[in-house]
Amino acid sequence: MILATVIKELGLEVKTAGGDLSVEITGAYISDLLSDVMANSKEDQLWVTLQVHPNIVAVATLKDLAGIILVNGREPEKETLARAEEENIPVMTTRVPTFQLAGKLYGLIGEC
Repeated sequence: MILATVIKELGLEVKTAGGDLSVEITGAYISDLLSDVMANSKEDQLWVTLQVHPNIVAVATLKDLAGIILVNGREPEKETLARAEEENIPVMTTRVPTFQLAGKLYGLIGEC
């Protein structure tokens, strides 16, 4: 499933102008520990987190992630958005809690 479809189906708010919304999503990784995401996430996955600081963009870039979804109504810091624009990493937000979003994502993209 492409990222644009995931955004539409989940009602995500895209906070960045850059990034490829036509990328094929290979799955999702859910963690708030940057070291865990660096060790275990895979290319073209979506990263679900509540972290909002600029370092999330560095990790997403390092791992070639498809995008970052911030949960629980969290809003990215201004510097985070600036870095995401520079690196073409889509940053999206939702008011939905992590557990509910995980279930919805699984329903959309299942086991990839």
